Amino acid sequence: MKKILASLAVAALLLTSCGSVPITGRKQLNLVSDSEVLQSSLSSYASFMKTAQVSTQKVQSEQVTRVGKRIAAATEAYLRYAGLESEIQNFAWEFNLVKSDEINAWCMPGGKIVVYEGIMKLVGSDDELAVVIGHEVAHAVAKHANERMSQQVAAQMGANVLGAVLSGQSYQTQTIAQQVYGLGAQYGVMQPFSRKHESEADEMGLVLMTIAGYNPDVAITFWQKMSAAGSSNVPEFLSSHPSHETRISDIQKKLPEIKKKYASK
Repeated sequence: MKKILASLAVAALLLTSCGSVPITGRKQLNLVSDSEVLQSSLSSYASFMKTAQVSTQKVQSEQVTRVGKRIAAATEAYLRYAGLESEIQNFAWEFNLVKSDEINAWCMPGGKIVVYEGIMKLVGSDDELAVVIGHEVAHAVAKHANERMSQQVAAQMGANVLGAVLSGQSYQTQTIAQQVYGLGAQYGVMQPFSRKHESEADEMGLVLMTIAGYNPDVAITFWQKMSAAGSSNVPEFLSSHPSHETRISDIQKKLPEIKKKYASK
C-alpha cells in the first residue's frame, strides 16, 4: 500500500506542476520556483564574470549591446501582449562580450547574456547576431533551466519510487534496475528534452527577432556557417543538440508561418 501511495503522490505532484511555454504553448514540468532558479543563476553569473575577460573590441561590444537591448525590448513587448507582463520582473537584462575563441553564447535565467568573441567571427550583420541572441533569450523566456532542474528532481523521485517497488527483490536485481532506469532517464528523457529545448529556442528566437524587426531569413545562412565551422561526431540521439541538418530543415519549415504571423506590415 505504501508503494502505491508513493507512486500516486509522485503522479499527483507531476500533474499539478505543469506550465506552458510562451509562444509555442508546449506544456512543461515546473517543480522548481522562479526565485530558486534566479538566485542560483545570478550567483553563477557573478562567479563567471569575476574570472571572465570582458572584450576590448569596442565595435563588437556595442553591437552585442545594441542587438541585445532590441531583442529584450521585443521580448517584453511580446510578454505584455500575451498577458504575461508579470514575467518581466524576472529579467534584469545585461549584455557582455567576453574574450574567448569559443564559438558560443548563452543567456542565464534573469536575462544575463554573454557572447564569446569566437562566434562573432561568424556574425556578418546585426540580423545574424539577432539569431544568436534571440535563441539564447528564448531559453530564458521558456524557462528551460527551470524545466531541466525539474526533470532532475522528477527523475530522482522516480528512482526513489522504483527503489521502494523493488525493495523485496535481491540486491542484484535492484542494482540492475537502477542502472537501467538511469540510462533510460539520460537517453530516453533528459537528452531528448535537451534537443527539444534547442529546437524550441530556435523557433522562439526567430519569433523574437522578427518582432524586433530583424530579418529571420538569415538564420538559414547563419546556421550553415555554424555547420561549416565544425560539428561534433557524436550521433544525434546521444547529443543534447539537434544536428545542423535537422536544425536548418526545421527552421526552413517554420520561417514562412513566423514571418506571416509576426513580421510588421
